Amino acid sequence: MKISVLQENLAHGLSIVSRAVSPRSTLPVLSNILVATDNGRLRLSATNLELGITCWIGAKIEEEGSTTVPARTFTDLVSTIPPAKTDISLNEPTQTLNIKSGSLNTDIKCIDAQEFPPMPSPDMETGIEINVSDFKEMIKQVVFAASHDEARPILTGVLVTVEDNTMTLAAADGFRLSVRTAKLSNPVPAPIKAVIPARALSELARISNDGSEVITMALPPDRGQVIFRTKDIELISQLIEGTFPDYQQIIPKEYQSRTILSTASFLKSCKQAEIFAREGSLIA
Repeated sequence: MKISVLQENLAHGLSIVSRAVSPRSTLPVLSNILVATDNGRLRLSATNLELGITCWIGAKIEEEGSTTVPARTFTDLVSTIPPAKTDISLNEPTQTLNIKSGSLNTDIKCIDAQEFPPMPSPDMETGIEINVSDFKEMIKQVVFAASHDEARPILTGVLVTVEDNTMTLAAADGFRLSVRTAKLSNPVPAPIKAVIPARALSELARISNDGSEVITMALPPDRGQVIFRTKDIELISQLIEGTFPDYQQIIPKEYQSRTILSTASFLKSCKQAEIFAREGSLIA
């Protein structure tokens, strides 16, 4: 492998995939990032076997190849390189990665790419498409209500339901419940229901770009996985097994009274009340 890539592009790609690295795994290769040439671009991938993230960045490819590089060493090194062209080459027999940029010339010992867990490449043609900024807003308004208690794994996830042209996200922790719906541009041929780890959706919101870009969601049959893909990023997560509580039963169907509030004023009042809620001893 022999490539040239801009430092800022490489640093950005590493910041995206590094959140899926498993630093304390018993498998050393899971502490590494896969670096591989892929159809004229550079592909960076990381996984902890529950969450996997792949990012494609522009690069000049002189020789094809792949390897896995220690994530922390590689990321920290690239962050110290000035914004400029960076030359990267791999000595395959010794699995040594050479990095040159300006006065920097260093080698990093790698692990063969064949030891890296394979990342699935499903057909995304039948996936569900939704605007990135809309989906990020849905995630933000729901994911906070998911539980952090691993004793009830199903509540650490977000229930995603798609029926006809409506997508619904719901999360609950036994004290809070948040539900958000949105309309899709195209109806789905069959209803979909899956519980996705809240952390996976939070990471998706973090790494996805805002704007009019579309994100595609696919659930390969009999794999227990969900895959999200944009133009340059792909996130794969294991689904949570189990039955999500029927939250519809606790949502009132009728109301004795309803009111309409100014969102800004209500939020301001909540923030003011929260100050005294956490500092109860200071109330006169």
